[in-house]
Amino acid sequence: MQLKNLDFLLEKCKAAPRMTLAVACPQGDDILEAVADAAQEGVVDPVLVGSRGKTMAIAESLGLDISGLEFVDEPDDALAAEKAVRMVSSGEAHLLMKGNVKTAVLLKAVLNKEWGLRSGSLLSHLFLFQVPRMPGVIGMSDGGMTMYPDLPTKVGIVENAVWAYHRIGVECPKIAALAAVEVVNPDMQATLDAAALAQMNRRGQIKGCLIDGPLALDNAVSAEAARIKGIESPVAGDADMLLVPSIEAGNFVGKVMMYMSVGKGAGVILGARRPIVLTSRFDNAETKRLSIAFGAVLAMS
Repeated sequence: MQLKNLDFLLEKCKAAPRMTLAVACPQGDDILEAVADAAQEGVVDPVLVGSRGKTMAIAESLGLDISGLEFVDEPDDALAAEKAVRMVSSGEAHLLMKGNVKTAVLLKAVLNKEWGLRSGSLLSHLFLFQVPRMPGVIGMSDGGMTMYPDLPTKVGIVENAVWAYHRIGVECPKIAALAAVEVVNPDMQATLDAAALAQMNRRGQIKGCLIDGPLALDNAVSAEAARIKGIESPVAGDADMLLVPSIEAGNFVGKVMMYMSVGKGAGVILGARRPIVLTSRFDNAETKRLSIAFGAVLAMS
């Protein structure tokens, strides 16, 4: 099943019991706007953990009424991150959101051995895109967490993504293992890893999905490009997700989709005990709102 647009995330949230979202350091314009909209639309019940003074000043400047939202006043970013994580790990909240706090500060709290959200699994980032020229939603991983994944790490990234896809209703996601070319080249590690992943998938070592590669970006997303290049593949031209070979590749692909292609997106960190909503500081309020909905849908499982 191919997802046609990202609005299904909002619809799923509104039709289900509402999840509680702990927002670490909500004092940012787009963050606060997205959280307030998500609360008003019935997507989540937010708990704001951060500087009350700064947050209220931003809300007033934006004309937002957040008087009905629960607030934990903590002006120190590190302590705010800790309190938000503790809320999620204790079950007071169902998912976590990174607000206007450094990723390293939040992850330090997430990875705390005593009260954090460690699960023993790899942490990876999955972003879903809705781009005007594409017929449906396409995902990408990992452009936000793992820098230069080796083959075992790529297996972990795929397993996290498959878990998420199953929970949003895609029973067998088609995953394109990307490289610069679509043939195996011993001098290009990405092509070797892609071929290995495809073979592992065929042999049942990676389950719940269909993987093929190496595939270049054009023939992963365009059936016509695959036809011209003579590529016969059940994934080529019909990929649900792009597995990128490095964080740079993911960063470039993501920014092209969001800014040059005027796309929409939704991103979460997978592999922790509960979903973590993590977006770029430059992502707009709509992307942050859709990311909240994505995390909430995953938290329902």
